[in-house]
Amino acid sequence: MEQQRNILLILFLIFSLFLFWTWESDKYHAAVSAEQAAQAEIFNNSIAASEGAGKLIKIKSDALELTVDLKGGDIVDAKLCKVKQELGKDDPFHLLMSEPNFVYLAQSGLTGKDGPDSKVRPTFTTDANEYVLADGEDTLSVNLTFEQDGVTYVKTYTLNRDSYVVDVSYKVVNNSGKDLSMAFYGQLKQTVDVSQQQNSGAFGMVAGAYRGSAYSTDSTRYEKETFDDLVDLSKEKQNLNVQTKGGWVAMIQHYFVASWIGDTDENVENVIYSNSSNADRDAIIGIRTEPTVIQNGSEHDFKSKMWIGPKNQDNMELVAPNLDLTVDYGWLWFISIPLFKILEFIHSYIGNWGFSIIVLTLVVRSVLFPLTKAQYTSMAKMRLLTPKMQELRERYKDDRQKLGQETMRLYKTEKVNPLGGCFPLLIQMPIFIALYWTLMESTELRHAPFIGWIADLSVHDPYFVTPLLYGVTMYFIQKMSPTPITDPMQRKVMMAMPFVFTFMFCTFPAGLTLYWLVSNCFTIFQQIIIYKSLEKKGLQIKAEKVKK
Repeated sequence: MEQQRNILLILFLIFSLFLFWTWESDKYHAAVSAEQAAQAEIFNNSIAASEGAGKLIKIKSDALELTVDLKGGDIVDAKLCKVKQELGKDDPFHLLMSEPNFVYLAQSGLTGKDGPDSKVRPTFTTDANEYVLADGEDTLSVNLTFEQDGVTYVKTYTLNRDSYVVDVSYKVVNNSGKDLSMAFYGQLKQTVDVSQQQNSGAFGMVAGAYRGSAYSTDSTRYEKETFDDLVDLSKEKQNLNVQTKGGWVAMIQHYFVASWIGDTDENVENVIYSNSSNADRDAIIGIRTEPTVIQNGSEHDFKSKMWIGPKNQDNMELVAPNLDLTVDYGWLWFISIPLFKILEFIHSYIGNWGFSIIVLTLVVRSVLFPLTKAQYTSMAKMRLLTPKMQELRERYKDDRQKLGQETMRLYKTEKVNPLGGCFPLLIQMPIFIALYWTLMESTELRHAPFIGWIADLSVHDPYFVTPLLYGVTMYFIQKMSPTPITDPMQRKVMMAMPFVFTFMFCTFPAGLTLYWLVSNCFTIFQQIIIYKSLEKKGLQIKAEKVKK
């Protein structure tokens, strides 16, 4: 029994260490992204001078600031005006960017037999260099125009107030004297770097925030396609070529996503594709329509849209089916999603994410109370059995076999399960992992204040108050919980656990630490109530029940 308990303890320690390493790795990746954004600011003015680039124009709403290259009409830079790059600073978050060592672009055009993008990217013209959503207006549309061989192409970007959706359309007016065949495509292109690769945790249990691509079809709700897969030059993995009605492709990172959503017309067939043939290690994933024949003297509209912004689940699920699944909660999504919904509901009344986490913790622990009461009762009985256990150890210190037999007899007589204290841990572990994902993936917690010194629940407590309080509560729980461990070295390891976990939680996001601190306080209160209840019932361990 003791050996099994120790194994469970070791597994928990290993899990915690992997969680610690994962969080440290994720912080590093966030720092890399911030550094790239800073570099992009430095090189932003040199984009137009780069090889193959054309004239740049600005399109700005209250939520988005886009930079469009008139050669090809691609979005080469995107800033989120309402989301700050860093807490306490005014610089907007930089999502799409173009600089000498790193590109992350949203490209689109017309390809196929007669598509203008099939050979040389067209150069569009506009009436102005900058377009800004005016006060009192809800919509801003910008037309990019190109004419060739009797065909007029009008590419239109439309931005709406308080929205991260970008509508992209192509109007093709065919006066060329012949029928034309072409297809619309929209794709995302990003330079892949080793430091940006997604993390993998212990046996897939936990991992850092996923950075890679994903797609959705009419038959597959959500499928990941890693950057490694997209730039696999060995051809061991075939490029994507998936037909679908509707569908979308996306590139995902911590808290943010860029996505092309295919034409949702039921008469339009879309194809999701990838490209792994480029030697520059640029990951490319896109969605295109099947070729359409545009008869001479007629016109045709190609329609698509993009999401460029934070992973706002409520809004994304309205834009395209399953787009909200880019909020990647891992393999325990079936627990994480309800937890977030409950947290969001609580926040709608409280208005503070920190206090909402506290209430959520109390709700979760209250739901678990019927399941854990029996286990804590068993732990309480173990505590009351401690004097008799010590007496048995002294009596049979020279006969370990007899000690084991008498110990098991005592457990059976008093109806005590020596492993009872491990079950609450096993029950809470999946919830702990799921809540870890919830707090890590929910962009609503980014830069969300709690009280006083905690100005951002998504990063660690700057003064380490909550981790220290967590360590104190863990120490008290340990003192209240009896253990059958007699080996001196193992007992020292147990005594060191509060210090080890305090150190680890100093690096965890304040929201997660807050959850675990409140959970510990609830545990202490629960154990006190159970112990007092048992003492009032007069639980006594009679000496005559212990056979000599």
